[in-house]
Amino acid sequence: QVQLVESGGGLVQAGGSLRLSCAASGLTFSRYAMGWFRQAPGKEREFLAAISWSGGGTYYADSVKGRFAISRDNAKNTVYLQMNSLKADDTAVYYCAAGLQGPSGGELSYLYWGQGTQVTVSS
Repeated sequence: QVQLVESGGGLVQAGGSLRLSCAASGLTFSRYAMGWFRQAPGKEREFLAAISWSGGGTYYADSVKGRFAISRDNAKNTVYLQMNSLKADDTAVYYCAAGLQGPSGGELSYLYWGQGTQVTVSS
């Protein structure tokens, strides 16, 4: 079955950086666009970034443009999210997702979702 497993979350001070990874299995990874989303306590899930199947196209939410960068390694079936200049407002559970459309900011474009990894930014 399809599995997406996020890793790399943790506790970081404001201004710091983290790199999240999402390892995919059970699907032909290079056929799928990948996205990153997050959900903070009491808030709806929010789109962050997406990348095309080839890696040649990327798409970002305005809230993270210039601070976050999405990339992928199709040989490793892994997508990454580099997060810089982290703020307390970035505290959330971060999810990766895979879809055959895209790159897209819409949740309905994604077929498969990971379980999430917690990122906590201390101020």
